[in-house]
This record gives sequence, structure tokens and C-alpha cells, in this order.
Amino acid sequence: MRKRRALLGSCLAALVAGTVVPSTAYAAEQVNLPPAVQDLQAQPGGCASGDEPEYVRSFPVLKARLTDPVEDDRIGYPEQLTAEFEIWWSDPDGIEQRRSWTTSPTYVDRVHSITLPSDIPSETVISWHVRANDGVAYSPWSSEAPGAACRFVYDGESPAAPVVSSPEYPAETYWAGGVGIYGSFTMDSPSTDVVEYRYTFLGGPSGTVRPAEMGGPATIRYVPLSRGPKTLSVQALDRAGRMSMPTNYTFHPNAASAPVSRWKLDDEAGSATAAAEAGEAARAGRGVTFGGPAPSGAPLSSTATLDGSRHAFLTTDSPAVDGGGTFAVGAWVRPARDDRSMTVLSQDTASGAAYALALEAPREASASYSFTLGDTKISGGAPEAGEWAYLLGLYDTETGYAQLFVNGHEVGTKTEAAPVRADGAFQIGRILGPHGYRQRWHGEIGDVRAYDRLVVPSEVTELARRKPRLLGHWSFSTADDGTTPENGGGASLRLAPGASIYRAPDFCIPDVDPDCPTWPRYPLVGDGHLELDGESGHVALDTPVVDTGDSFTLGVVARIEQDDATRPMTVLSQAGEHTDAFKLRYDPAQYAWQLIMPERDEAGAPETVVAQVEMPDGANGDGTRLAVVYDDATDTVKLFADGYTNADATAHLRNGWTSSGPLQVGRARTADGFGEYLKGQVDEVQAYAGALRDDDVLGLGWETDPCLC
Repeated sequence: MRKRRALLGSCLAALVAGTVVPSTAYAAEQVNLPPAVQDLQAQPGGCASGDEPEYVRSFPVLKARLTDPVEDDRIGYPEQLTAEFEIWWSDPDGIEQRRSWTTSPTYVDRVHSITLPSDIPSETVISWHVRANDGVAYSPWSSEAPGAACRFVYDGESPAAPVVSSPEYPAETYWAGGVGIYGSFTMDSPSTDVVEYRYTFLGGPSGTVRPAEMGGPATIRYVPLSRGPKTLSVQALDRAGRMSMPTNYTFHPNAASAPVSRWKLDDEAGSATAAAEAGEAARAGRGVTFGGPAPSGAPLSSTATLDGSRHAFLTTDSPAVDGGGTFAVGAWVRPARDDRSMTVLSQDTASGAAYALALEAPREASASYSFTLGDTKISGGAPEAGEWAYLLGLYDTETGYAQLFVNGHEVGTKTEAAPVRADGAFQIGRILGPHGYRQRWHGEIGDVRAYDRLVVPSEVTELARRKPRLLGHWSFSTADDGTTPENGGGASLRLAPGASIYRAPDFCIPDVDPDCPTWPRYPLVGDGHLELDGESGHVALDTPVVDTGDSFTLGVVARIEQDDATRPMTVLSQAGEHTDAFKLRYDPAQYAWQLIMPERDEAGAPETVVAQVEMPDGANGDGTRLAVVYDDATDTVKLFADGYTNADATAHLRNGWTSSGPLQVGRARTADGFGEYLKGQVDEVQAYAGALRDDDVLGLGWETDPCLC
């Protein structure tokens, strides 16, 4: 600016002196170029110049950027610009109304704006344009060709709250539909300008849905995942962006319905048919024997054993479930072998199978379980001969996806599939191929179910759950003749020299009784705990306490003084012939509690090691509540400290092996016998057949057992 003003001053001085300078002569010969208007906006919104005006929910601010050609600046014309905004509309009588505003002068390349007054009419198409003035000339109106007038409609009224309805789940009806059954929910606002509905199932999914036509209704599909009251909150959004008040729609889904077909397969030995709790009884071939073993912890008393021959099957005359809709099929299985493909269940069509659950055993790949629906197959899991698994295949027509679950966990990748309707026989233990039935099952099958609805995640988990069974709980509160009892009257633990029971001191008053300790030492938990001297002290059973080849859980409370934590010391172990099946110990070199599980019953076998980094809490601490959980169904082992685990304390363990040695508390097997004797305190040893859930592990380490409900 200073340079420009100096230049202008020089020109004036030359004129006063009667001298015409070249720049002045050039300016006198040039014509001022008009300014220009750019970037029109009606915020909130833009410049709608087409057939449809912009609908706005508040009084807009009209904006435009003004520019002036650089040639005008060179020849000394004024460089400040003003904007003239004009709006117009037709009133109810059809008479055109116009208003205009002019902004204050500013420098070039600035945005000019005006705020429209609150008395502009609503629900009326208002047009507007703008032009610029540089003090000498006006620009064309922005609406002149090739431009066009901008148009908007001010909407000053929010849409009416929507009305919500559902044929499957009527409002305030006790009880309707059910868990796993889809319902339609239609939302419809009386307002004619609604373009979107925003919904939230409180505590569940949320989203948006647009009607097919503005102002029309919209419908969504929803499946309840649990019984009890549910609330759907919906708001309507109009084209101006105004939101309605919410409508809260409360409905009450019923409990999940029972399977449409179910065979527990717990019939008496010698039966020729399998009774149906729902559906049609199934005829059994000669290769089927009832009264077989059942998975421990599952709600089954027995299963059917199929010998893998051409007579190993059960069949009905009609389908178990309509495979053309949403459905699920599942069963408990224990394959006698995993080196050949075998079918758990299938549904006949005229020339093959509509769907099937099976064990797949390719020649050059590992075995897996599979769910086949038409041309779609999902595979996953790791079958093992002699190991129980719960399989569930699921198809959801709403999403179009098929899924496979093994032991309550989704495996493989859910895949889009097409439903296949079939009216043939339902098969257990075989599948129909181009040349007849094949891939016959060898092993046990139990509790075959078929559902005509979605089986929700919590049900999948519960169907596959094997409830842990308490094997023993020792609280170390008393000792009698060198043993300490099991809380429920089971086998007692034998105390070796160097092991003793410490009990809480009797109540006393220090100021009255001179023998009363000023600071009495209390047991870790309850009335007593186990004291071990670190040299020979330990306690043991005469037999193993858990089957280490199957799922198991162990809990214990241990305390070590920091000054004594100078070497590895074992809290719990259970040995085989050559090594420990597991060893729970403290390693001061790692500052961590460790769980060590060799892969085989061999000295020097590879080991799976997980750890929880935690320092000993000293003589006055509460100890550390430790837990070991091996889940044979998922092939995982976890180490918990004070109720929690993490990635470093979790590992994959494909095959546990069954140990024959007794449970040891306070020592472990070493190359020359036993060692790693614990110097410290131990309390509340708890042993379970089965894997406790993570939440239940929090209940270990107390005199009462955790809830396994």
C-alpha cells in the first residue's frame, strides 16, 4: 500500500508542475474494468440455482467473494469494493416483494455477507443475487447469464414425531415374538417433508433409514438378543435438517423358542428308534448303539455311538427344519477318528444335500469341521479323535450369511449363501451323494437340534458350555494326624515334615493379656493357612486331582516374602512318569509367576510357558490369588493373577496329556527327584474338572466356591 500511495502522489506532483508523466497518460486512456462476484453461499447451505431450492432450518447468512481485475490496480482506480445483495419472493397474493442491502467498503478479494432478518417468510421460495461495485462501475448481477438466481426456503417448523409400529412386536404387549425372531419396525411421521429417520435400540444397535419417497414411511428389521423390555427411540429428519422430538416405542420380546426338532439320543440300549423331544422320531440303523458316553459338564446323560459302517445312521421321513429360511442345526460330537471325512447331520434333496454339518479330512491338510449350505462351505476348528466338540451351523436370511460355530466360538469366515429348500429325509451320521449315502460317522453324537430362528450369541455359548465340576477344595484351617481335610469330605492332603497349618490367634486384649501380640499375624484367608519351610515342606494327594488331558481349572493363594524370593519355587504341580504335566511357580529372575506345561511326558520335552509379572507382596501382604485354566475345547491355557490375565499369560496348547502322579503343593519334579521347594504360605487350593469362565475365576481364592450358574 505504501508503494502504491507513493506512486499516486508522484503522479499528482507531476500534474501540478504541468508535466504529463507516461503513467498518467496511460491511465487517462484506459477504461475501468468492472469487479466480479464469486463463491455464493447461503449458510447453512450453498447456492441452489437449479429446479429445487435449498431448504434451511435457520435464517441464512448470504455470502459472496468480491474481486477486482489487477489492471484497475495498476492504473490507480479505487480498490475498495461494496456488495449489493437483493432478495425477492411472491407473497400469498402473488405480489412480488423485494429487499436489498449494501455492505461496507472493503479491499478486494474479501468475502462480503449479510444476515437476513427474522421476518422473512417461511415455507416460501426466496430468490437472491448479488453484484459488486468498485466505486466506478457495477459488476453484472450474479443471476445474469450464464449465472442464475440462488433460491432457498426457510423451514421454521420441526417435523412431527414419528409413529412407530410392529406386527411382530406390538407396543406394550406381554409377551410377543421371541429371542432370535426378526421383527419389522415401521416409522412414519405425519410431516410431508421427512427424508430420514434416525433410530436407536437402547442398549443395542442404532442407525438411519430413508423412506422410498419424501414424507413416506420407512421400515427396519431387528432381532432381539434377550428376553425382556426393549425400547426403540426414533426421530424424523426433514429436508431442512430439522429434527423431530423422539418417539420411544417399548416392546417385550418373549423367551427364545424351543427347537422345532430335537433328538437327545439318550435312548435306552437296544432301542430301534431315537425319541424326539420335538419333531419326528428317527429310525436307527444296526450300526447305532445307544447308551454311549456323554461330555462331562454338559446336560446329557448319554449319547449314541455310530460304528462308521453303512448301517451307522438315524433318519426321519421329513425335514427337521425348513432350510429355505433362517435356521440353525447343532449337535455334540466325539469323532473316533480324524483321518477321514464323516457327516454329523444332513438334509436330503432329490439329488444331494441341502445342508450338512461334517468333519472334513483332506489328504494333504489338517482336519476341520464344516457347515455346508448349497454350494457354500465354511470350515474351521481342529477335530481330535476322542475329543468332544459342540457344532452349530447357522444361516440368516436377513443378512444372507452362513456361519459355523465350534465349542461356542465362530470359526472360519462367515460367507454369503443362498438358501436351499428341501422336503426329503433328515439324516444323522451320513450324507446323500451322487451314488448314494456316504461319509458315515464313526464316534458319538448327542443332542441333535434344529431351530427355525436365529440362535443368538449367548445361546451359542450356553449350548456349548460344559459346566465345571468341583473336584476338591482345601482351606488349610485344621490338621489331624498329619493330614488337612478337603472342605467337602473328599480326600485329605498329607503334610510332609516342614509343612504345618498356621491358625489365627485366639482373641485377646494386649493391655490385659501380656502374652497377647501387639500386632497379631492373621492367616491369608479364613482361619488358617499352610506354612512351608522351603526345604522339605509340602503336601500331596495320593492320586491326581485333575485330568490334565482334558479341560481343568486350579486356583490357589500364595505368599512369598521378598527376602525369600531368591530361587524358583513351585506352588502347585502334578507329575507324569518323567516330568510334570504342569508346574505353577515363582521365578525371581523374571519377577513373575510362571505356568510351565511340557508337550509330552518326557524329560526335556518342549514346554509351553506363560507368565504374569508380579513381585511377591511380602510377609504382611494378602498373597497372590493364582489360577490355571486349560480349555481343551479351544486349545488354550491361561494363567490368572488376582483374577486377571493378559496376552503374555495366554498360550495355545493343542494337546494336553493325562498325568498319573499325585497333586503336589509346594514342590515339583526335578531331574534327581523333587525340588523347587516353596518357602512361604499357601491357602485355598481349588480344583475343577472343566474350564471356568473368566468372570468365574474372580471368585477363586476364597473359602466359598465361585458361582458357576
